[in-house]
Amino acid sequence: MVIFKEAAQLGDFLRHKVENNLNIGFIPTMGALHSGHISLVKNAHAQGMFTVCSIFLNPTQFNDKKDYEQYPVSTDADIEMLLQAGCDVLFLPSVEEMYPGGTDKMKTYDFGYLDTILEGANRPGHFKGVGQIVSRLLDIVKPHTLYLGQKDYQQCMVIKKLIEILGLPSLNLVISPTLREQDGLAMSSRNRRLTEPQRALAALLYQCLVSIQTKQAGGNFAIVQKECTDLLIAKGFTPEYVALADANNLQLLSNYDNSVPMITLIAAKIGEIRLIDNILLQ
Repeated sequence: MVIFKEAAQLGDFLRHKVENNLNIGFIPTMGALHSGHISLVKNAHAQGMFTVCSIFLNPTQFNDKKDYEQYPVSTDADIEMLLQAGCDVLFLPSVEEMYPGGTDKMKTYDFGYLDTILEGANRPGHFKGVGQIVSRLLDIVKPHTLYLGQKDYQQCMVIKKLIEILGLPSLNLVISPTLREQDGLAMSSRNRRLTEPQRALAALLYQCLVSIQTKQAGGNFAIVQKECTDLLIAKGFTPEYVALADANNLQLLSNYDNSVPMITLIAAKIGEIRLIDNILLQ
């Protein structure tokens, strides 16, 4: 695995690979890697991609400075995991490398409705930062295929919109299913910050999503939504949303609608740790 810290050098290296008829598969991350990230690397390899992973803890997508400062960093372990997974290239830039003119000089993008609901409503400025860094990374790496995980579903939809805005119709977006722990908890870098008692309760988010899914046949979403919210509060969580939406565009639904593909999404804090999850309804 080759490690680059400078965008220009990485760009030159990848340009040469493309000239030799290799397709670039790209996995952007913020580090603190887990099996979910590694599954994306393996998926890219399985599809014959020359695989590039980035690790960059992006300050502009944290609306909470404390969350940014406490985000887990494990670069040495991350590198070892990528080596074991057969990753071809790691891009490990500094903030100055990614924002050479300062974070306030980067172009921003209008994601419309997607920036006003759920994560957008609860984390003001978050998707502005996502758009800034992903557009910069795509410009540097110029991948043929971009690999993302379903756990951050709204972010996936924002990046899909960004690809449209940037006019990159040939860029293939692959959204891979969320990997879970044995009790159903979605794998996440933030899980490392959970105390043992918090970790024992954390799978409750997934249990709520499964309940929403199983009650869709002739059910009333408002009732199960209230049941889930009340249960989370009773167990010590601070729920931010329990939602149902059209999986195509994240238009929120007030009740089950089997005429469209549906997704149910949830966000809640336990202590200072904010967890999100979602599942597609079958």
